[in-house]
This record gives sequence, C-alpha cells and structure tokens, in this order.
Amino acid sequence: MGKSKKDDRMTFGQNFVCGGIAGVTSRTITSPLDVVKILSQVGTADTKAGFLQTFKNVYKNEGLRAFWKGNGIACIRLFPYSAIQFAAFNQFKLWMVDDSGKLGALSAMGAGAGGGIVATVTTYPTDMVKTRLTAQHSDKSKAKYKGIIDAFKVIFKEEGLFAFYKGMSTSIIGVIPFAGGTFMAYEVLDKAWGKPKNEMSPLENFINGCMAAAFAQTFSFPFDTIRKKLQAQSKTIAGGGGVDIEFTGMVDAFVQTVRKNGILGLWRGTTANLAKVAPYAGFMFMGFEASKRVFLYMNGYTTSPIWDNPMPGVDQSMNPTQLKEWQKQQTAH
Repeated sequence: MGKSKKDDRMTFGQNFVCGGIAGVTSRTITSPLDVVKILSQVGTADTKAGFLQTFKNVYKNEGLRAFWKGNGIACIRLFPYSAIQFAAFNQFKLWMVDDSGKLGALSAMGAGAGGGIVATVTTYPTDMVKTRLTAQHSDKSKAKYKGIIDAFKVIFKEEGLFAFYKGMSTSIIGVIPFAGGTFMAYEVLDKAWGKPKNEMSPLENFINGCMAAAFAQTFSFPFDTIRKKLQAQSKTIAGGGGVDIEFTGMVDAFVQTVRKNGILGLWRGTTANLAKVAPYAGFMFMGFEASKRVFLYMNGYTTSPIWDNPMPGVDQSMNPTQLKEWQKQQTAH
C-alpha cells in the first residue's frame, strides 16, 4: 500500500480474490475469540464472569463446536466483504494519491473509510444473520434457526426485510474510524520499517496489521457493541435474543448500556476483541500479501510465488495485458 498509482500489476478480479482469501482465512482462525466477543457484547448469561470464564462456560454448555457458531455465514459474508473493501480501498487510493503517486496518512484514512463503508452496505444482511446465529445455542434442538438459509427465511417472515439492516447506521458510523484508522495506521507503519513495501516479509506485514487494527478498534468499539445489541434484539426470540438491556433505537441503546453497565459497558468484550482483532488483521494483511505474490508470479512479474523478487528484464510498471503483449513480442523475436 502507499505505492505509485502506476502499480497495477494485478487485475481487479485478482485483487478481489486476494481480499476474499485473506478475510476467510483470518476469520476461521480467530472464530473462537469472535464468538466470545459477540456473546459479551450482546450480554448473554455465559459472559457475566469475565473473558476467560466465558470460554469455560461456552465449552461446558455447548461444546467445542460452539466456538465456530456463525463461521459459515461469516465466511460467506467475509469473502465479498474483504474483497470489496480491498478493491474499493485500492480504487480510492488511485483517486487520492498526490502528483508523485504518494498517499498521505489522512488520504489513507479516507480511502480506508470509503472502502469500509462500501463493503459494509453491500454485505450487511449477512452480518446481521451471523450475529443471530452466534447468539443462539449451538444445539439445533434449542436453537431458533436451523442454519443460514433458515435464518434468512424466518427473519424475513417474522420481522420483515428491514430487520436485515438493524444497526446499519451505527455500523457505518463505527466503520469510519475503524476501517479508516486501520488503513491509515497500516500506511504509516509501512513507512516506519524504512524499506520498500515489496521487500517486507510476511511477518512484518503481520505485525503491521496487528498494530493497525488494535489502534483503530479501540476507538470504534462502542459502535460495534451497540450494533451487536441492535442486531441480536428480537421480540420473536425468547429473552429478546439474549440482549441484557431493553431499548428503542441506537441512541437509547447507548444510554441504556451506560445506565446499566457504566461507560465501560460500551467496551464490554474488548479483551476478547483485541485478542482477536490483532491476529485477525495480521493474518488478513499477511494473507493478502501472500496471495498477491502468487498472482504476481503467475502474471510474470516475479521469479517466485513466495518471494517478491522482480523478474529480470520485466518492466514492473506494465499492467498484465501489456506484459502479455510484451512477452509475445519477445517470444516472436
């Protein structure tokens, strides 16, 4: 990131696939932490005793598979979400770079926020369903929804189309500091290593992603907490969906949460979240860069799918189509 605007060595489709692979891989690895985070935000009974005890309670009451509740729908959502976010971010970058092709910290934040908003609006219904599936019991006999398709059908039948967009305004407000802050910090951290991006190792990309996400998530977490409560709340589910407060909308949810749990109640679940979001973002950025290197190798720009060593004699400013034409000319000669 932060490269010249002439860096278009991958096609839009390849960027899309890289983002999708990165999101799905990191989400599956960190699913147990995400489940504990969501249950803590919603306020279910299993989470009352704190972070570590929540793991024990969930395992005791629902078994090991409970830590991957909602992972299927999360991955279905995350592939297009991550892909759209990265693709949109790269497009916004092209619009915001200066005359020398450089991207400043504020521009990186704007591009990151723009990418986050586009991805959030596009995939929001799947995020809402993921929260419902995560909040319910993992035992099918005790769960309201039998699976992903059934959840969509039941929610639509009982609550209507707009139920899928519960909490979206809160999500959009929250994604601005989170996505914007993450990409801004990532761009700044890139420069801190003091070497070109293509010389950074997967470990350095992982560290950058961890630090960037931890920084951004801390500030945007209250919005995520309220979003989860709005998504989980339902008059058609016993106990209101497990939510620990009653409220009439976004603002009232903030008020009631602070009234019942104090100001720190807005950060309830943040321990699980920081434990999850740092490695999640780290694996995501590392996965994106690793996938990108495979495509650069396939496109003929590098000598290896693992290391980003330029192919001798190849002009790195050419796009894939131009490179293929050049290669044909070289073969003809």
